[in-house]
Amino acid sequence: MESTTLGRTGLKVSRLGLGLAEIGDLSMSDLPQAASVLNHALDSGITFLDTSACYGNSEELVGSAVAHRRGEYVLATKCGHVTGGYEGQPWTASTVRDSIDRSLARLKTDHLDLVQLHSCDLDTLKRGDATEAVLRAKEAGKTRFVGYSGDNEAARWAVECGLFDTLQTSFNIVDQHARSKHLLDLAVEKGMGVIAKRPIANGVWGAAASSRPYTNDYFERARTMAGMGPIPGAPEDGVLLALGFVMAHTAIGTAIVGTSSPDHLLANVRSVEGGVSVEPDVLEELYRRFDEVGSEWLQLE
Repeated sequence: MESTTLGRTGLKVSRLGLGLAEIGDLSMSDLPQAASVLNHALDSGITFLDTSACYGNSEELVGSAVAHRRGEYVLATKCGHVTGGYEGQPWTASTVRDSIDRSLARLKTDHLDLVQLHSCDLDTLKRGDATEAVLRAKEAGKTRFVGYSGDNEAARWAVECGLFDTLQTSFNIVDQHARSKHLLDLAVEKGMGVIAKRPIANGVWGAAASSRPYTNDYFERARTMAGMGPIPGAPEDGVLLALGFVMAHTAIGTAIVGTSSPDHLLANVRSVEGGVSVEPDVLEELYRRFDEVGSEWLQLE
């Protein structure tokens, strides 16, 4: 498994990371299934695990399944939402602080490698309460680094402010805003580690129909871009094309793909290990199509 350094953090991470939102939909009685996914990921060389306090049972399942292997992975979570029976207001200092403490307990660890503010809006970032709370957690040793997870104007502000070590943002074939608006370039210039979310674009490229309501927008974008004609040299498999597109960008430290299926996890690993590079001409054509028809498409959150 190819690895790289996540910006100025110095953290060594696999370029394919594991997103844990889908595992969060499992119940605690599904622990064997979650443990299979997580252990297969670690055994295959995936070293970046990305979860969140608001991903259902995700943190508890990670803690129960692989806390004993804590030294083998970089552990990232997200905070800020009111979730899991907690009473309070989102994005306050107390909510962020309590969320981090709860994550430490659920994940059965004495420290996190990365805590990210999760999709709060620009006004919240500018107000500063939430940001100050994660920075205090870093000072206290509860997390080694702090990041922002989000898109569009809030993501740009998070990069420009210089307070965050990492940026997690949407980037894929049909969501190239971070490239076309130079967000990736700016993050690299600032020394930030960049984490690509939704790298396979929910598997819409080449799909006959949208599989779920939340994939509808991506599906329509893919249909528009693919409808501009065949792309010579492009992999026929849409997922391989999507992964190759994202992995071609050295700005991306790790691309997180989520699944609750051990089989899907291993298929993703095999794809990356087998090589998912795409030809420069293919990349240029995908850039051209996006710039022609999607220049006003904002990142989907």
